[in-house]
Amino acid sequence: MTRDIATRDWTVWSTDARLVLAGPEARDPARMQQAARLVDEELAGIDAACSRFRSDSELNRLHTALPDGAEVSPTLARLVRTALDAAVLTQGLVDPTLRYAMDAIGYDRDIDLIEDDSGLIRAVVSPRPGWRSVSLRARTLRVPAHLALDLGATAKAAACDAAAARVHEEVGGGVLIALGGDIATAGTAPAEGWNVVVRDLPGDPAAQVALGAGRALATSSTQKRRWNRAGLTHHHILDPRTGLPADPVWRTVTVAARTCVRANTFSTGAIVAGTAAPEWLEAHGVPARLIGRDGRTVFTGDWPEEAELAATNSASAA
Repeated sequence: MTRDIATRDWTVWSTDARLVLAGPEARDPARMQQAARLVDEELAGIDAACSRFRSDSELNRLHTALPDGAEVSPTLARLVRTALDAAVLTQGLVDPTLRYAMDAIGYDRDIDLIEDDSGLIRAVVSPRPGWRSVSLRARTLRVPAHLALDLGATAKAAACDAAAARVHEEVGGGVLIALGGDIATAGTAPAEGWNVVVRDLPGDPAAQVALGAGRALATSSTQKRRWNRAGLTHHHILDPRTGLPADPVWRTVTVAARTCVRANTFSTGAIVAGTAAPEWLEAHGVPARLIGRDGRTVFTGDWPEEAELAATNSASAA
């Protein structure tokens, strides 16, 4: 493995984060400091634009004005457009208008602050696909009053793509950004590729993947971000057709793609698609690795059927 590697690990948005620099730039501590500052700035800008959990985020501040239309910042417009593109690509399996449904099942605050309770749950379902009711023309955003946006399904992946691209542009070299199960790369990869170990929880099957330059990976899971309510265990990936957590047919779905947003869109959509996910992914030519609730592994596209590994990290790169 190349010696020209530098890493920074931290926690953000209640998830583990990693920044990796590869190449001669990694030898200079000042370059890593610059790269870390750029990543922090990128994430802070996205958080300020669309966080559900900050009363002062742009999305929350504009909430009451959106039924009549409001001009939004370039950052928020980009994030909304990304979310709507994901809805189109998945024909609504990934829908950014599920905020009220998410609140109804108890995910109305940062995951670290959710308390288990016995409160009743009322499923919140839009009478028509919510994403089709959202209008974004230039930077004028309109959202009907009966809907509210939750961009979490795509914003973290978009943050990975944007941060990796910005660090490569301003610092140079090869760059990998990982936010939990979302991984994006930019620039030149190490000679052996970006070695990523994919695993969700201890005891789950693990596999090693070598990502080439400019490739991305995303893992969606029904095993994390879980809590109990009304005597039932819930996870954070909702089925727009029911307003409730998707049936956990799959424990995890991992997808490789050119961008982290595309990978995350398909991994999330596959969780919602349930038993139809393998056929759906094959139809789109998507390389994916699906772990069923019974532990069986299913591959689609040209995902390599690699030997299982004994690994300690859910998704790591070095």
